[in-house]
Amino acid sequence: MEIRRALPQDFRELLHCLKMRSKYAVLLVFVIGLVIIEKENNFISRVSDKLKQSPQALAEANGTEASPAPAENGSLASLRELDATFSQLRSHLHNITLQLVGEGDPGPRRHVLLMATTRTGSSFVGEFFNQQGSIFYLFEPLWHIERTVTFEPGGANAVGSALVYRDVLKQLLLCDLYILESFISPAPEDHLTPSMFRRGSSRSLCEEPVCTPSTKKVFEKYHCKNRRCGPLNITLAAEACRRKQHVALKTVRIRQLEFLQPLVEDPRLDVRIIQLVRDPRAVLASRIVAFSGKYETWKKWASEGEAPLHEEEVQRLRGNCESIRLSAELGLRRPGWLRGRYMLVRYEDVARAPLQKAQEMYRFAGLPLTPQVEEWIGKNTQAPRDGSGVYSTRKNSSEQFEKWRFSIPFKLAQVVQDACAPAMRLFGYKLASSPAALANRSFSLLEEAQPSWVT
Repeated sequence: MEIRRALPQDFRELLHCLKMRSKYAVLLVFVIGLVIIEKENNFISRVSDKLKQSPQALAEANGTEASPAPAENGSLASLRELDATFSQLRSHLHNITLQLVGEGDPGPRRHVLLMATTRTGSSFVGEFFNQQGSIFYLFEPLWHIERTVTFEPGGANAVGSALVYRDVLKQLLLCDLYILESFISPAPEDHLTPSMFRRGSSRSLCEEPVCTPSTKKVFEKYHCKNRRCGPLNITLAAEACRRKQHVALKTVRIRQLEFLQPLVEDPRLDVRIIQLVRDPRAVLASRIVAFSGKYETWKKWASEGEAPLHEEEVQRLRGNCESIRLSAELGLRRPGWLRGRYMLVRYEDVARAPLQKAQEMYRFAGLPLTPQVEEWIGKNTQAPRDGSGVYSTRKNSSEQFEKWRFSIPFKLAQVVQDACAPAMRLFGYKLASSPAALANRSFSLLEEAQPSWVT
């Protein structure tokens, strides 16, 4: 009876260990467990068979005279109960193994953060993760925080905004989407909102069951692209996030890498940070087109020379480049908390070899690159030359990434080079010494990517 009490406890401890191990350890322990159980069962079966034999048979085997058959004793009952316990434990162990290993299990849960700034190609690169069916992808959810909470640039206010962004980001990576309800305007009612920013850029928010039937007289400001869905149910979205194997998020609102250390060190998360950068001259040229109103002074100064270029605008440009550079330098130093969790990627390299860079990013994140992602890359990097809009993710990428060279005035490029020279040197962007050099396609403005950029 003491053996009977001890064995189930041993197996409970074994099952607890199984849940904490990887799928390979689970398989190994499962096989060993089955071998041990099978041996014990064979032994118990042999003992039970002996005890079940009739006294006559035992007597004949021993050459002795038969005696009256005694009643089934307590030892036989105990062995039968022990046999049943082993069978139940073996079945339970098998079921847990199937749950932990599963068919085609992609491994432990990953949390991928694509960290960039506006007009660096982050929407395009973000689609590499949005197209993977096992990833719950969110497009710029921190937009709501920026619209709701106002912080002045610089000083303590900049630190305050970074901390708010970080704390919201942590909850989102943990699938706590309710955190957004405090920032979405107008405020959601009963966890329903028609105002989730760029909802259509997240496949996970436009799939069943998150895509609920559309509602009459409810205007969806950011609707799904391929189907009509009702207001976003945040509860269903959070449940969908928990069902997905991995989580990925794209943001252009976090500049300071050091503020992300608590996320990386949180035991509930397995964060991989991909910092995407682009030639700052190309970034400015793109922003002048996309955000025309905000860059009116730049345009007038570049084209007419009438309006002076305010020093504060140049300082803002310099500050942006410096924050990007400092974060990259921190990541490339590989401090203990970031080792194996940081990757620097240039948009130009992605544009020239999108599939290769996608493979590198997936390998870094520890995720499988699926045929669906490869198919999307093939379709969306060979678009017609005239088929790319300002916000489009469909581009002839090998031709698009250097178009800025022929649209930006040289004196504007000079301002960027003066303000951002340290960052440009770090990322391998060459300075143009003349208008002819800037417009000469045969003169490459891009040095070879460094292997050390991939951790």
